[in-house]
Parts: sequence; C-alpha cells; structure tokens
Amino acid sequence: MSDRKALAAQFLTNCGWNDAKQTHLAGDASNRSYLRLTRRDETAVLMNAPPSQGEDTRPFVAITNYLLDLNLSAPRILSQDNENGFLLIEDLGDALFARHILDQPDMEHTLYCAAVDVLVNLHQHPAPDGLLDYSPTKMTEADNPVFVWYHPTSANEIAAITTEMKTVLTRHCQAEPVMALRDYHSENLLWLPDRAGIKRTGLLDYQDAVMTHPSYDLVSLLEDARRDVPKQIQTEMVARYIEATGADPQSFHVAYNAQGAQRNLRILGIFARLCILAGKPAYIDLIPRVWSYLKQDLSDPALRNLNTLVFNIFPEPTPEFLQGLKDKCQ
Repeated sequence: MSDRKALAAQFLTNCGWNDAKQTHLAGDASNRSYLRLTRRDETAVLMNAPPSQGEDTRPFVAITNYLLDLNLSAPRILSQDNENGFLLIEDLGDALFARHILDQPDMEHTLYCAAVDVLVNLHQHPAPDGLLDYSPTKMTEADNPVFVWYHPTSANEIAAITTEMKTVLTRHCQAEPVMALRDYHSENLLWLPDRAGIKRTGLLDYQDAVMTHPSYDLVSLLEDARRDVPKQIQTEMVARYIEATGADPQSFHVAYNAQGAQRNLRILGIFARLCILAGKPAYIDLIPRVWSYLKQDLSDPALRNLNTLVFNIFPEPTPEFLQGLKDKCQ
C-alpha cells in the first residue's frame, strides 16, 4: 500500500467510514481525485488533494462554509484533515447539469435560469476576506499559457496582446468586484430538485474563487468549453442577469465580451498544456468550441483592436493544427 493510500485509509478509519464501498468519481483538470463511499443507505465523497502536488483543502473548506451560510447548496464538510489533504464531504449526487440536460433536454432553460439566479443572489452579499483580486493585471498574466503551449509567440507579439488586453479590461470592467467561483459551468453544477429556490443548484469546484467583474462566472456558465450552449440561451441568460441586478446593458455586454476573450485565450493555453504536459489529449477536442466562443467575444466592436491582434497571431484550430498538439502529448 502506498503512503498516500495508507493515509487515506487512516483518515477513513478516523471518520468511521473505513468499511464503506469505494467507487471512483470523475475528477477535473487538477491533481485532486474523488471516491464515492457507500455504506448501507448512506453515501459521502472522499476528496484526495495531495499537498505534495500543490493542492490545499483549506480554501475549499473556507468557501464551503461561506456558501452554506448564504443558504447555497455547497457540499457540507463532514470531516477534514487539511494537513494531509483529505476531506469527507456531503454527496450531492450525480445529476450534473451537463448530464441532466442530455437526459432531459426540455430542462435546459430551467437549469440555466437556476444557475443565473444563484449568481444574482451570490453577488448581493459581501465576499469573504482573503480572496485574490483578479484585477486586469492578474487576468492578463493568467493568459501566459496560450503564448507557450497553444502557439509559441514572439516577445513583441506577447507585448502587443497583453498591453491591449490589459487596456480593454481596465477600460470596460470597472464595476464593483464580486466573488467569482471561477469554474462555474455545467459539469460543476448539480440539479437538486428536492430542494427549493436557489438551493436547487448544487455547487462544486469553487476553491479557486476570486474577486472580479460580475460577468466572469456568467461567461464561464454560458461559454462552456464542454458543451454547446445555444445562442438563444446565452442571450436570454445575460438579459436575465442584467434585469435582476439593474446593470447597465451596454457596458455589461462589453465587459462580458472582454472577460470572455481573456478567459477563452487562457483556456486555449491550459488545454494545450494539459495535453502536452499532463498527457490528457481529450482536452484538445474541446479547443474548436473555445475558439468559436473567442470569435464571438471579439466580434464586439469595442474589442476591434484586440480582435485584429489575436487573429493575426494565433492560428485557427484546424484538424491538422490540433493533431500537431496531440503529437506532442506525453
């Protein structure tokens, strides 16, 4: 038994869950892994977040408690060993939005409305202390992977894009910052129909939450790298958020597109890196969708200069280009 398995076994013994049946659950792009534990008529989830691989369970615990205090459906923490990177958390089930929509397509509109309403509610409350200020400078720096992994770029080209990106974000994203959960999309949201109101949306994978423009999580939700969100749904949900919050429509739309451009450029680089460094070529198959969202964002007339720079420098993800990335996969 490896040291990590021994530590997990000891943690489960301490929790009283050592006799539970264990089933692997799908992970994410991080170094965390998950097991569903089943004993008699109870279930729970073991989060394994190795500190030796850069994982830290403490932000997840802190933000979970904050979200629960707001009456949102984050998984309750049942037991924790932050030093060794283990959490036993409430099992919110398997009804991920992405999966639920496949099974019941007529629920798509309802689910997206519910997800937007969670954001409206979340943004009405002061954020917890200690969150990273995801400022225009930080956001611009976060795009660095695209210059390295998607398409190696010259120093002059990097300077041109980063300067324009920072200018765009500074000029158009001036609303009061709110808490953004960062990975707010259909594979991190669970449908909990037995609960009421905003509690019907279960929340996962929010430990990297930051302070930034209110449109950030809305972009994450509606420009979902893992599924095609119909344009009508995108339009209606942005309008729903604007109406509920009283945001200025014109400035919000430009900020939304600017945040989307930054985010999608970053994702191009992250997905290429996950293939090349982490041996996960399946992420390359998602790149054409991300590219289409990027084109949609940069079609905004207010982002004309950024549009010109991006599409003059970065190659379109043709099948040949994508195969070239997969050929570098370790």
